[in-house]
Amino acid sequence: MSNRTRGNGGGRTAYVLLAPALLLLAAFMLIPIGYSLWLSFRANTAAGGGLLGARKEQFVGLDNYVAALTDPVFWEGMGRMVLYGVIVVGVMFVLAVLFALLLDYAKTRLRSVWRILIFLPYAVPGIIASLMWGFIYLPDVSPIHQVFEALGLPGPDFLGSGAVLFSTANIAIWGGTGFNMIILYTALRSIPSEIYEAARIDGASELRIALRIKLPLIAPALVLTMIFALIATIQVYNEPTALSSISHAITNSWMPMMKIYTDAFVLNNTYLAAAESVLIALLTFGVSMGVMRVTRRQRGDD
Repeated sequence: MSNRTRGNGGGRTAYVLLAPALLLLAAFMLIPIGYSLWLSFRANTAAGGGLLGARKEQFVGLDNYVAALTDPVFWEGMGRMVLYGVIVVGVMFVLAVLFALLLDYAKTRLRSVWRILIFLPYAVPGIIASLMWGFIYLPDVSPIHQVFEALGLPGPDFLGSGAVLFSTANIAIWGGTGFNMIILYTALRSIPSEIYEAARIDGASELRIALRIKLPLIAPALVLTMIFALIATIQVYNEPTALSSISHAITNSWMPMMKIYTDAFVLNNTYLAAAESVLIALLTFGVSMGVMRVTRRQRGDD
């Protein structure tokens, strides 16, 4: 049997093995994306005139996108999402890096126990975590409020308009730090220990090793965690939706994903919701590619 024949056979085998994954990708990713894109260019318009005129789905071009981009409620949600992202991504990234470096420190004791404890909040589903924190935020059952009452002080209003954004961000930080920490810690453990030993022989301190050796060597993992955090920020939905039942400051269009759900399943305007979904998808893609390009350019300069 020739090498070409063996190569063709191997190629066919690879396609056969990939077929189930490709079918699932098409069924649950490509087809829904294509259908959403198709819906975003259409709308129900009245045919025949009058209040009782028949409704007919027609091609409307970019009308849905214009309606979304000129909707002040949509932009208010986007601005709120940006502020939420600055808080969540910034704090979560710093904590994940700090915990990973501390766990990788040679003198850290009970490393396995601390790793499990830090990762454990990620194992709690987002909606369950939101409900748990909701009880902590509620004045009537909050242990924090009980402490303030015992001291004779007014308790903080975690669910008011001035603090609910930070309360929501706290849930995401609490739940996502452990996941990012595991990624960074795994990358740190893959670095050969000989590099650290050589640096210590040269007189480098542990802090200098962490900043000048460890962090540059795990740059790909840092970029990955940054992209994951940004995507989670753009797609935030569970936390504010769960808190909306106990906070009057959170409306049904408080975040972009909440507005998309409201437009699609409450107002029954699936066409506008499809256009908003496409815009959010483009934003997610653009932010991810932007982060990768910036970090790649910086690594090239270094």
